[in-house]
Amino acid sequence: MRRNLLLAVAVAALVTGTLSVAGPAGAAPAAASAPVADFNGDGYADLAVPAPGGTVAGRDDAGYITVLYGSPGGVDTARPQFISRNSAGVPGDAVDYDAFGRASTTGDFDGDGRTDLAVASDNGPTVVLWGSPTGLRSSVALAAVPHGGPLAAGDVDGDGHTDLVVPTGLVGVEFGPISRKGKSSARTVVPFDDAEDTRYGFVVGDVTGDGADDIVTTHGFEDEGHATRLWKGGRDRTVTRVRQTMTPSLDGVIADFDRDGYGDFATFKYGTSHEDITRRPGTLEIRYGSPAGLSTRTATITQSTPGVPGVDEAGDQFGLSLAAGDVTGDGYPDLAVGVPGEAIGTTAGAGAVVLLRGGPKGPTGSGALAFSQSTAGVPGVSEREDRFGEEVRLADVNANHRADLIVTAPWEDAPETDSGAAWVLRGSKNGPVTRNIATFNPATLKTPQDEAHFGADLPR
Repeated sequence: MRRNLLLAVAVAALVTGTLSVAGPAGAAPAAASAPVADFNGDGYADLAVPAPGGTVAGRDDAGYITVLYGSPGGVDTARPQFISRNSAGVPGDAVDYDAFGRASTTGDFDGDGRTDLAVASDNGPTVVLWGSPTGLRSSVALAAVPHGGPLAAGDVDGDGHTDLVVPTGLVGVEFGPISRKGKSSARTVVPFDDAEDTRYGFVVGDVTGDGADDIVTTHGFEDEGHATRLWKGGRDRTVTRVRQTMTPSLDGVIADFDRDGYGDFATFKYGTSHEDITRRPGTLEIRYGSPAGLSTRTATITQSTPGVPGVDEAGDQFGLSLAAGDVTGDGYPDLAVGVPGEAIGTTAGAGAVVLLRGGPKGPTGSGALAFSQSTAGVPGVSEREDRFGEEVRLADVNANHRADLIVTAPWEDAPETDSGAAWVLRGSKNGPVTRNIATFNPATLKTPQDEAHFGADLPR
């Protein structure tokens, strides 16, 4: 079940999203692809699954990450890698309430051709775990990066090197390549400019089509929600705010849904207050990119949209988690939509995921598919407040050129209270399939279980 819905919202808000498939304006549209984290460089996407509530060496909520490597047969659950502050070579020590893995992101930060993993926590230093032929091995603390904030990765200056977006000031960028000693090539910081500048998350991608990734920041709320903002990246390593009106939102992903050369921003539009997040059915908004930024051309999708399974009901939270990738192999990004508050029958908060098919007009309700633990073939049972779909990702773990759907339920009792669980549904030309689904949790992986909240965040 769940311990606290506010924690669910806070974790979701720290999620970062990045899928840069846009190219320069006028260029031929690139084929859509799923984001890939390949820590050992073998061509198969790997999964890093944080459990920020996990107990480590008797320390409550110390947090840990389990890494599962991709293979021709899909995700390999037989040889998981357990990483915590107490792991050899990881800076810091496991302490109470550190929540190691609270925020994380992936990218080739040192430019060696293998994906690295950046991990933040509530109290300890932010670290980068370096990829190698045998997976994630050595690591370094980033002394200049504050703890406890969101992280994202992208090429903000368009030089071909992956940069790390960090919570220094309002927006900070550590430009790549980053050395194995933790020194970045350069640094840019956008300072806080008023008391409302509480940032909850970063979403990175090239919405202007100029070859340099841009940054979307989502913000917190006090008495009312604060507007989402767009920051333009540049080859001169500047980060400049684009002055345009954007409604408050949480989480999101950038992908070139219509393949016009500009990245489009899909997000959970929540209105003006915290109550809108927890009580409303949920609204997904897509704002399409343009040379000037995110345009006024938008698409709004809810469970009332024709073709979308389900019914708009209070607290469904349709769109609270989002991921983009080409599940069907047709060249257009599809959109996975988490609906963690969805009631399955009379079971409140059991959760579901909806897959919106992509096409020339972007994702629509046509041909949409829904999955829950009550779907035939999906292991498990829909239980109250499991919140299946709290996190979703799309990645090609078996390298068949179709993205696979990764779903987590951090409040699943499996079997310990709120230990959490994850599922991988393979992609196909018809969408995710329910045959041979891989499922795993702390019990099956032999990692700490009780209130671990396994899968409360998934890096991109």
